[in-house]
Amino acid sequence: MRKLIGSIVFICLLVLSTATQAQGDELHDPEVQRVEPFQVFDNLYYIGVDWVASWLLVTDQGLIVFDALYEELTDLVIGNIRQLGFDPNDIRYLIGSHAHFDHIGGAIRFQQEFSAVVMMTEEDWAMTDEPAVYREYPKPIRHLSASDGATLNLGRTRLRFMKTPGHTPGVLSTLFTVYDNGYPHSAFMFGGVGLNFSGVERTEMYIESIKRMQQLTGIEVNIPNHASSADVFARRDMLAERQDGDPHPFVDPEGWTASLDLWRRQAEQKLETERASAD
Repeated sequence: MRKLIGSIVFICLLVLSTATQAQGDELHDPEVQRVEPFQVFDNLYYIGVDWVASWLLVTDQGLIVFDALYEELTDLVIGNIRQLGFDPNDIRYLIGSHAHFDHIGGAIRFQQEFSAVVMMTEEDWAMTDEPAVYREYPKPIRHLSASDGATLNLGRTRLRFMKTPGHTPGVLSTLFTVYDNGYPHSAFMFGGVGLNFSGVERTEMYIESIKRMQQLTGIEVNIPNHASSADVFARRDMLAERQDGDPHPFVDPEGWTASLDLWRRQAEQKLETERASAD
């Protein structure tokens, strides 16, 4: 399995700052951003758009959505769930990777329309009481706070949470199991890849988070919250052409390790710059 291309990952690290451009930017245009939803594993579907990911995890006791997107892009997410044949009223939890508009701007829709329970870290819930960093969004109703090492069980599905601060003070990452024709694989969603923040302390937090993730063993699948950081659409195309006996293109432990190495190197370079600026 090929490893992720460094330039593609670097582009992802800059994409959120690109989102702060004019209101008419194509990143906010639902017609430009629309992506056909698709199944990735037995229990996992891509329901996001071109620049921001959202994922649907199917359990025997209901649905779990990772990230709500925002404004009209939230409409696309909800429509994608229906298009795949699922009922949004079956959503039990919405997991917010972090409190930037592109990930939780539409969270209140899931609370009000489908009675979904929203989970974030306490640090990022606190962010919702502060002025928005990039773009204002409707404040979600505070529900559950996820702590480091906590778990969430829904039927036979278990999520294990890990706080990986840096991109925001309380980035929430999640470890869970996906299935390929019944065969289990360990998947991980790093909730905040981007380096578009400032300050020595935050950069040090980011590096420590990467180091902790590098200590995890057995991770086989990288589930990103921006598609470009794991080459989602190229892998989708490979999956569509997969033949019996071929490896699953999303199962790529070497690519996961290479991504962590790359993110750490880039963060260490950023830290040097931050320290020099602080002198």
